[in-house]
Amino acid sequence: MIKLSKKGVYFLNGKRVSPNKLSAEQTESAYKGTIAYSILSAHNTLEKTEKNSPLKLKFDAMASHDITYVGIIQTAKASGLKKFPIPYVLTNCHNSLCAVGGTINEDDHNFGYSAAKKYGGIYVPAHQGVIHSYMRERMAGCGKMILGSDSHTRYGALGTMAIGEGGGELVKQLLGKTYDIPYPGVVGVELKGRLRKGVGPQDVALTIIKAVFEKGYVKNKVMEFFGSGIKNLPIEYRNGIDVMTTETTCLSSIWQTDDKVKKYFFTHKREQDYKPLKAKDLVYYDGYIRVNLSKIEPMIALPFHPSNVYTIRELLENPYEILSKCEEEGNRLLKGKGQFKLTNKIVNGKIKVDQAIIAGCAGGLYDNIMEAVNIIRGKDIGNRLSMSVYPGSQPIYIDLARKGAIAELLKSGVNVKTAFCGPCFGAGDIPSHNGFSIRHTTRNFESREGSKPAEGQMAAVALMDSRSIAATAINGGYLTPATEIEYNNRIKPFSYDDSVYESRIYDGYGNPDDSVELQYGPNITDWPKMQGLKRHLLMKVAAVIDDPVTTTDELIPSGETSSYRSNPLRLAEFTLSRKRPDYVERAKQIQALELRARNGDFDEEYLSVIKAAAVDKNEVGTGSVIYANRPGDGSAREQAASCQRVLGGVANIAKEYATKRYRSNLINWGMIPFIYDNKKPLEVDDIIIIKDIKRIFDEYQIKANVFRKGKNFTITLKMDKMSQEEKQIIQKGSLINFYRSQEGE
Repeated sequence: MIKLSKKGVYFLNGKRVSPNKLSAEQTESAYKGTIAYSILSAHNTLEKTEKNSPLKLKFDAMASHDITYVGIIQTAKASGLKKFPIPYVLTNCHNSLCAVGGTINEDDHNFGYSAAKKYGGIYVPAHQGVIHSYMRERMAGCGKMILGSDSHTRYGALGTMAIGEGGGELVKQLLGKTYDIPYPGVVGVELKGRLRKGVGPQDVALTIIKAVFEKGYVKNKVMEFFGSGIKNLPIEYRNGIDVMTTETTCLSSIWQTDDKVKKYFFTHKREQDYKPLKAKDLVYYDGYIRVNLSKIEPMIALPFHPSNVYTIRELLENPYEILSKCEEEGNRLLKGKGQFKLTNKIVNGKIKVDQAIIAGCAGGLYDNIMEAVNIIRGKDIGNRLSMSVYPGSQPIYIDLARKGAIAELLKSGVNVKTAFCGPCFGAGDIPSHNGFSIRHTTRNFESREGSKPAEGQMAAVALMDSRSIAATAINGGYLTPATEIEYNNRIKPFSYDDSVYESRIYDGYGNPDDSVELQYGPNITDWPKMQGLKRHLLMKVAAVIDDPVTTTDELIPSGETSSYRSNPLRLAEFTLSRKRPDYVERAKQIQALELRARNGDFDEEYLSVIKAAAVDKNEVGTGSVIYANRPGDGSAREQAASCQRVLGGVANIAKEYATKRYRSNLINWGMIPFIYDNKKPLEVDDIIIIKDIKRIFDEYQIKANVFRKGKNFTITLKMDKMSQEEKQIIQKGSLINFYRSQEGE
């Protein structure tokens, strides 16, 4: 079904070839044969694009939604923003419902509209399209690069290298700066064969995620899709697979293009955005994944991660054994604050589900919904199962309505709703405690879809393809792979009607109006001032997280907290609330000590540590720090870092960082991303002092003394290499401070 190579591979004229049969010149230059290389080199502002060298990239367009764009624009404004230099799309697909927090969500939307007019942006009102559906329909193009402040920014199947990042990286683009990364590895993904009826794009995606995630096989690399199997995949299947590559922790993705991609652009009235993309005759990939589409089965990603994948067949053959493992993990996460049950969903050897969702940038695609309609047509889902479908955009909704698909769903008891990302992050269709929800969405972390383990609330969310979800729905809610039912999988071609976009969307790109005043609401506040590094650094540990992986949803929860994304201090009150509820109070206490120290009034415990270190207290900066084994998996949201920062955080310490984007978020908010082997585990309230901290920016490792209950020991903290600009950002205290200092100069 899927195989991974243990080392890099060469292809010559479409076939693997031994490097022994190539000349030295060929082996040295073959990495330039990838599609990725051609796009990266075209966007690199440096004179040369070479392997093991830095890249300084400028993008063709950007996109943000309504829980990120306010902070990004506020940061850019504080750093000297005059106008948007490239097309910047502001969508309103996360806080669309304006359901909690009073007026503040619609206040954010008004701010976004005024910013689009003032700086020359593109504003997409609520319910018109989820961010990635809109970007596919209107902005993606072959050979382009797009940057988005959402982790699932992926348009590779349309020939666009897209990257999801924290807001600081978008700020840099708004200020005319570059996206600085080392040249990434490129992993070839060869698709062969043809999917069977009943197997959909989510099944392919989950198969790949299962194979690569734990190994870190594609971490921070580009996945390049090619092979004879691509021609057998409809475009929306490709889009559905592509968007899920985020869950592999890759940097970006790109696919070879063909006539089906050309037809997609023709249908969407953008023929000029198509061009053929294909690797050169000789190409080298740093890794190689071979996927046999013909052997892929309907899959399910069980709680609590998209990589916890089984075939549905395997699960149904061993339901108690497999679900018991999930149950055990759920109860570990609850830590005695409730009981999590999943094995009680086994009824006479079958598995009964409570809820079904098809939504968002992965599930809400035309093909996914239409095939689900064909399965459900003429049947009903009963009165116990709750099922909702969210088309990804209004043009998709319009065509479904014209073809009668909406009516078929409604008659069968399925709720049909507008374009909204809520089911993906806990702001819509939140399942019940101990409920079992199957979803064609993007993620299923333990607190992603609304569960609050710290309060004894835990639901089971599993990822599946829309086809098997529909099959389950018509089978009384009993888990059923779509390959086991008879249905017609032929669907009518999609007809794109963008008249609603023409009437509803404000496109001010290239026409900024400086006379427009930004429209603020009471919840939209400026960033508090942040201090730069002093000569020495004293940190107090405010939280220790010993889980193997810590997601951004655990660092700063999604869901109802999203309403406060425009108010840094208010949002910070939720930091680690679902993982370490005592963190905020501890961080505030440490921050109070920092404010005292800033005025020369040091805490007695701090003074004793400073005396033992034999340093001048006036040259010591203080703050809090958290330790986590592998933080930052999941969302690109910068608030996972900025919330720590506004509470006085100065660093993270980790064995490794789950994603490049989380590490970037730490840097852009002036926090040092330390690496530590944890051979001497840290504890809450440990005090760590580092003499001459700025040496780490040259040597990338430094000795630190840890003080604990009257005793102390020495550890070595390391740091991955940084660009000169990243070093200066941390030393200045934040991206805002860095750009303000440049303005002053």
